[in-house]
Amino acid sequence: RRRHTRCSRDWSSDVCSSDLLPKQRQNLMFSATFSDEIKKLSEAFLNNPLLIEVARSNATNENVTQKVYLIDQDNKHGLLSKLLTENTTKQVIVFTKTKLTASRLARQLVREGIAADAIHGDKSQSERIQALEAFKQGKVMALIATDVAARGLDIDQLPMVINYEIPSAPEDYVHRIGRTGRAGALGEAISLVAPDEEKYLAEIEKLIKREIPKEKFGKSVYSRPVSKKPNSSADPWFDKPYEPSGAVAAPKPAKPIARTGAPKREVDRKSTRLNS
Repeated sequence: RRRHTRCSRDWSSDVCSSDLLPKQRQNLMFSATFSDEIKKLSEAFLNNPLLIEVARSNATNENVTQKVYLIDQDNKHGLLSKLLTENTTKQVIVFTKTKLTASRLARQLVREGIAADAIHGDKSQSERIQALEAFKQGKVMALIATDVAARGLDIDQLPMVINYEIPSAPEDYVHRIGRTGRAGALGEAISLVAPDEEKYLAEIEKLIKREIPKEKFGKSVYSRPVSKKPNSSADPWFDKPYEPSGAVAAPKPAKPIARTGAPKREVDRKSTRLNS
């Protein structure tokens, strides 16, 4: 007789206890990821198992074209609107870090005439199902999602994923862009990276063992200061500090001011000579 069980996210839960299964059995264990916790769990459930992997751990799909825009945080919304309006794709999942950002971003896009909705932990199950169905049917173009709400999403032929905020955990980046480029289809993953997120980008590239192509957008400010080189065509004389020239004589001391009575007496003498 075949039996199966599902394990909750709490690996210490009794739901995952091997005592619920018969001692003599044949098992097939499936997992989207193979973390250390799941490895320990498999050792408790299985006896000398055969491991079959579709791809190496934390590997990204070669069918997914990855790209990074280096941009200031304040300019992200403008670039996102530009990508959504100018792109011919009808379905895009936009990932954010927080539920608050997801809800606010969805409302802003709707005001701009872009069909958008959000799914996150504060939404009820029925609201999330309704938003997901509208997205699958093409009624919603941009689905704004957090990492937790997007786990397990399976959208056929999803052409694009946009990381409005890149995750602090590099493994989450692999899970995010894994929503596109499935079953041999081509996909595109775009990440909007602000200066304070560059450290997360470096960890992502280290994990996936590749450098993601980058493009500057707008007047971005980066964490690495750029030294300005002096203009070689300018006259170097103007770059010198001010020094008084030796050819210019020192100013002479001012003459003492004559008493006010002297000019009057001088005028009186002249007028006397003229009268005589």
